[in-house]
Amino acid sequence: MRAPLTKQEKDFLLVLARKAMVQAVNGKTIQPIASESIPPRLKELGASFVTITKFGELRGCIGTLEPYLPLAEDVCEHSAAAALHDYRFPPVSPNELNDIHIEISCLTIPEPLIYDNPEELLTKIRPGIDGVVIKDGFHRATFLPQVWQKISSPAEFLDHLCMKMGVSPDYWRRKKLKCEIYQVEEFEEVIST
Repeated sequence: MRAPLTKQEKDFLLVLARKAMVQAVNGKTIQPIASESIPPRLKELGASFVTITKFGELRGCIGTLEPYLPLAEDVCEHSAAAALHDYRFPPVSPNELNDIHIEISCLTIPEPLIYDNPEELLTKIRPGIDGVVIKDGFHRATFLPQVWQKISSPAEFLDHLCMKMGVSPDYWRRKKLKCEIYQVEEFEEVIST
């Protein structure tokens, strides 16, 4: 696992995310980032999720599990997508921008979780630490580790994850699913009071 991001790197990503979201919501093309201004580690491939909230309620969350862009570009892309393309919500409008709060999660590469039965799966997932991906054929769903703040029981966590995947809550008890875990480095904009 790579070393944690510095405060300067986190702040840089938060500024980028905000700029990309504002440009996208206002119908403008996201301006490319001047390569010389990007800290070296943020030019490395990285996977992120950008979560946006409004008055503490989820307003959008988009990201990727596998790195395919430099981290700085990945954050920009997902910030704009969280604001405009999360199918669960209408697109963010320009008059909402001041009420939107941005949180970024930088992911480790998911690793397979080997288990033999549902009871063993419950003991291998670490509440508050692991993000979890479940897969069955072409269906896939994930919850970031932050979801543990709302669902602390591993069984309930997996129930909700199955529902997110579009199957019955107890599906993980009836069929052995492919499962992966990952961790995140999470940071967010400072809320001014």
